[in-house]
Amino acid sequence: MPASKNVGIVIVSHSAKVAEGAADMVRQMVGDNVPLASVGGNAEGGLGTDVAAIMAAIDKAWSEAGVAILVDLGGAETNSEMAVEMMPEERRERIVICNAPIVEGAVMAATEASGGSPLAVVQATAEELMSA
Repeated sequence: MPASKNVGIVIVSHSAKVAEGAADMVRQMVGDNVPLASVGGNAEGGLGTDVAAIMAAIDKAWSEAGVAILVDLGGAETNSEMAVEMMPEERRERIVICNAPIVEGAVMAATEASGGSPLAVVQATAEELMSA
């Protein structure tokens, strides 16, 4: 896939099926013009999250415009924060973790990103759902 000018979206869930389903909804609603990656489950295939897998998902969805991460539970947020800290320094400031519901937030963030909005606007759009 050629480099995108649109913000990338990463979906992190404790369940691989939840992550895949949310990504499938995003893809069907927004199409292919937003870099998208999903990751779920632990290294053994059970429920959980994996820092290395999150880092790989960030790399897959990487865009010079940045990456917005959506998470389902506290452990996913903690491991996503660790993954961001382990990314190269020049990328860290262009990665945000959105405080938003995972499915609705991912769809709204991707919709905003597909229009070319900057990372801060993509994040704000997803996070509006928490104040509604």
